[in-house]
Amino acid sequence: MRKVLNYVKDNRKIIIVVVLIIILIGTIYFINKSATGGGPTSSVSTEKSQTEIKLTSILSSIDGVGATDVMITEKDGAIAGVVVVCEGANSIIVKNDILNAVSTALNIDKKIIAIYSMNI
Repeated sequence: MRKVLNYVKDNRKIIIVVVLIIILIGTIYFINKSATGGGPTSSVSTEKSQTEIKLTSILSSIDGVGATDVMITEKDGAIAGVVVVCEGANSIIVKNDILNAVSTALNIDKKIIAIYSMNI
């Protein structure tokens, strides 16, 4: 124990410099981590995009649609698919209106649009 204390006493300046460098590296790491979101990057976002919000508003204002939720997925900047969940999806007429509205609003093929009935 005395040898360790003597070693620390003899090399105090070096030890202080090493500790300060470790603290500096740790600080830079945590600042960088918080600036980039703290985790792996992903194309999936938990927040609604402006397009999803607008489309939800438009669809829910169509007669018979009712409460609506919309999710748009993208791949390489292009729309890869749209999922619409709404109260009125049990009606074939309402489902067709939703299909046409989404296809027109987003200028996408109807094949990548899925419409489901909302669990009430």
